[in-house]
Order: sequence, then structure tokens, then C-alpha cells
Amino acid sequence: MNRPFRLGVLTPSSNTALEPLTSALVATVPGGSAHFSRFTVTEISLSAQALGQFDDSKILAAAELLADARVDAIGWSGTSSGWLGFDADRRLCDRITQRTGIRATTAVLSLNELMALRGIKRLGLVTPYTADVQQRIVENYRTIGIEVVAERHLGIQVNHDFALVEPPRLQALMREVAQEASPEALTTFCTNLRAAPLADAVEAELGIPLLDTVSTTVWGLLRTVDVDPSVVKGWGQLFGWK
Repeated sequence: MNRPFRLGVLTPSSNTALEPLTSALVATVPGGSAHFSRFTVTEISLSAQALGQFDDSKILAAAELLADARVDAIGWSGTSSGWLGFDADRRLCDRITQRTGIRATTAVLSLNELMALRGIKRLGLVTPYTADVQQRIVENYRTIGIEVVAERHLGIQVNHDFALVEPPRLQALMREVAQEASPEALTTFCTNLRAAPLADAVEAELGIPLLDTVSTTVWGLLRTVDVDPSVVKGWGQLFGWK
């Protein structure tokens, strides 16, 4: 894209990590800017109330607000299809485009595309979620031929509290996962974790890529607007993957 471009990002309402991280990432791309729209998400669990937060009508209303800013692409920077099923994100992207005329992507679809590009089949999973949510994610990855060979989860249910997990704690969990089962890649699977800036250090130490979901959202958005993600430096090797 030869003109300034705007990336629209759908954000859980109680999230405080992804906006500053996404803005910092996009600031490294000449001509790019990030713009955010929130909808209510305060709890991650498998209860009916928590699952209902991801009703498409609420997300589409937030997407329409981004369309008012005439963004060039819209990304859902959330990981809900990890436990709802990946088809949920595919349907959402189709509906966003039908409603707004704007191309759409998501954190999880971009993560899955990155793994397909590199033929990654053995994944290390780090999340703040509860055991039942974690198990659902593991099961959904198994359906697409990706084995979660090691995982760590923190048992937290309140979305706001995910951002309170200190980066050194996250790095320690990634180290444990990498040492346990030699995965081909790690993912920090939650967009309210302050993990994305750890990528270079983690990759240098452990010798495997970190596919953080804040970063995968930006990677997917850049591809959607035909900007080469490799212009992003210092946020992990995934931005050099094509």
C-alpha cells in the first residue's frame, strides 16, 4: 500500500494490554496507524454468560464503529475461537465484510495460517485461562492436526487480571513448556498478556518461534492490506514469514 493506512482492531472491553502493544507494533510500519473499538468481555469461562459475550451482533456493532473511521482492514484481536471453534472466526470475518465492506481477519486465524506456512504440528501453549477452557483449546487444535505437546495455564477467569501477569512469569512458563516437550513453536494465546515484546529474547534463548496472539493479529492485518509484515523488526521472527 502506497498511502497511509488504518488498521481497525476489535478489542475486549476489559483488556488493557493489546492496545498499547498493537500501537507500538504498528508504529514501526511507515504510514500505519491502529484504531480500536471495544465490546463487552469481562470473563473467560465456558459458562453460558461468558460464551454469550462473543455473540456476533455485539462484535458487528463494534466493527461498524471502526467502519466509520474508514479503516482499511478489521482484526478481531481475541482468542475466543480457540474454545468456540475456528469456524466461529471464519463466520465472523465473513459477516464483518458483508456488513461493512471491509476485509477482516483474527488473531487465531492468523496464528493458524502462520503455523500452516511453516508446517508446525507440535505446539507449546501458554495461557492465563482455566483448565476447562485450556482443554477445549487443545481439543480444537487436535482437530486441525496440531498437537499441543506441552501447556501451562494460570487458572484465571477475570479478563482484566490477565494483564497483571508479569512478563518474567510468562517467560518462565514458556521456558517450562519448551523444556518439557520440544515444541516446534510457542504461542502465548491471549491478547491481554504482555508477552509480545518478549519474542526476541525468548527466541534467542529457546531457539523456537513465539507466536503471540497480539502479534499474529497485526501480522494478519498487514497481510490483509498488502503490506509486507517483514518491515516489523524486534517483535519476533514471525513477521518475516510469508
